[in-house]
Amino acid sequence: MGHKGSSSAASASKLFAWVRRQSMKVKVFLAVSAAVATLVALKHSVKDHNHFFVAAEAIHFTGILVLIYKLIRKKTCSGLSLRTQEITALYLAIRLYCSFIMEADIHTVLDFVTLVSTLWVMYMIRFKLKFTYMAGMDSTPIYYIIVPAAILAVFVHPHTSHLQIHRMLWAFCVYLESVAVLPQLRMMQKAKMIEPFTAHYVFALGIARFLELAHWIIQVYESGGKYLYLAGRGYLWIPAVFVSEMVQSFILADFCYYYVKSAMRGQLLVTLRSPV
Repeated sequence: MGHKGSSSAASASKLFAWVRRQSMKVKVFLAVSAAVATLVALKHSVKDHNHFFVAAEAIHFTGILVLIYKLIRKKTCSGLSLRTQEITALYLAIRLYCSFIMEADIHTVLDFVTLVSTLWVMYMIRFKLKFTYMAGMDSTPIYYIIVPAAILAVFVHPHTSHLQIHRMLWAFCVYLESVAVLPQLRMMQKAKMIEPFTAHYVFALGIARFLELAHWIIQVYESGGKYLYLAGRGYLWIPAVFVSEMVQSFILADFCYYYVKSAMRGQLLVTLRSPV
């Protein structure tokens, strides 16, 4: 077993070394090829595309559980961005409210448990473990994120039978979710050292966002592009959601690459190589 593990790690290390030596064009081609292959596999293995969102929400909740384990066992919140947790709690609370108004289902349950867990993490950072909180590095102004999302939600939101304020709130939480991780990524860049449990959490967010993006890409592909302009949804709403998912996926893509590379080497993720 040990020999097989060492062999796999060595092979992975050689693969990443080979990829690192390639030109940027080759790296982009390999990344796109891997993403397309994954999308094709998902398309043929998952019949109900709604399962992508269920899986994404479940993975997000799992990432929060990793943070809870860290806070309980390690007694430190070092490296965690309170601002990302606050933004996350905000969009989860709004989405939970909209879910109750529109249609309560499994998504409502997952959002509820994730919101409660996020609020607990916020409580631990603010009060119980505040002496380990790196406030000086968690300096991204929240209004830089909230205000543009709110303005966009006023002008681009779904056209449904629900009240217009509910449509705007739903759009707001969609846009907010797409950039909620930015304070965490900026904090990790400034810290220069990424604690493993925090890295696991952000990687979970990356996987969750990829699954949600996969849903939109597959839907657009299967409808021949018509899904982007479904009647009654507003001509800009679904394209805006699609772009939001793409933005968040690309924001996390660089981190996920270095996370996987470091994991294959059995090393601690040290820093992000490109600016966020």
